[in-house]
Amino acid sequence: MLKYILIRFISFVSHAVSAESVIESDTGDVTITEIGHASFNIDWNNISIYVDPVGDAYATMPSPNLILVTDVHGDHFQPDVLLELLSPSTLIIAPNALFGELFNTSRSITYNLQTIANGEGFNAFGVSVEAIPMYNLTEERLMYHDPGRGNGYVITLGDTRIYVSGDTEDIPEMRALQDIDAAFICFNLPYTMTEDQAASAVNEFRPNIVFPYHYRGSDVDLFESLIDEGIEVRKLENWY
Repeated sequence: MLKYILIRFISFVSHAVSAESVIESDTGDVTITEIGHASFNIDWNNISIYVDPVGDAYATMPSPNLILVTDVHGDHFQPDVLLELLSPSTLIIAPNALFGELFNTSRSITYNLQTIANGEGFNAFGVSVEAIPMYNLTEERLMYHDPGRGNGYVITLGDTRIYVSGDTEDIPEMRALQDIDAAFICFNLPYTMTEDQAASAVNEFRPNIVFPYHYRGSDVDLFESLIDEGIEVRKLENWY
C-alpha cells in the first residue's frame, strides 16, 4: 500500500501542484500527467496509460500501451483522436457501449478492444483494471448517465491502487471502495454531482489522496474545505 505521494513544484500559497505528480512506490513510481478536463496520462514501469484521451494535445503524443475510456460522451471519447493514437500493440479497455461507436466510424482501421462491464476486470501489461459503476442518482440528472453504460475504473499498478470516477454521483459502489491510494473525483452540474456530494463520498471511502478533476464551473476550494483531515487534496494546475 502506498505510504506517501511526492508532488513536484508545490505552491505553498495556493496548494496547487504542477500538471505532473509522482506517486512513489516500492513497485515502481507512478507518474500522473494532467491533460485537461477528464483526460490524463499514467506512466508506470515503462507502461503508458491514457485515460479518456480527448483533444488536440494528443496529436503530438506517442502511442500508449493502454487506453481506458469511461463513456461515449464527447468529453471522454473522440474516435478520431483515439484511433490516431493506436499502434498494433495498443489495447483499448472500454465499456460495451463503446464498441458500437467505434464500429460505426467511417474509418477502416484495426484496433485491439477489450470491453468490460461493471464489476468485470482485465489484466494487461502487468496492470489490473476493474470496471466500477458510474451513474446518476438524482432524478433530474438520470438522463445523463444510465447505470451500466459507462465505467469508472480501479487501476492497480504494483502496490498502488488508483480510482477514476468517470461521470457519476456519489453512488454506493464508490462509497464502498477500499484501499485506494489516489482517487480522481469528478463534480460538475448538471452532469455529475455537487462539491458536497463528492466530498461526502471521499470522506467515506478515504483514499490517501484525492485529485479533483472534471470540475468545469465548480468550486474546487469548496470541495477541498469539505474533505476530512488526513486525506490530502492535490489540485493539478491546468485542467482548464
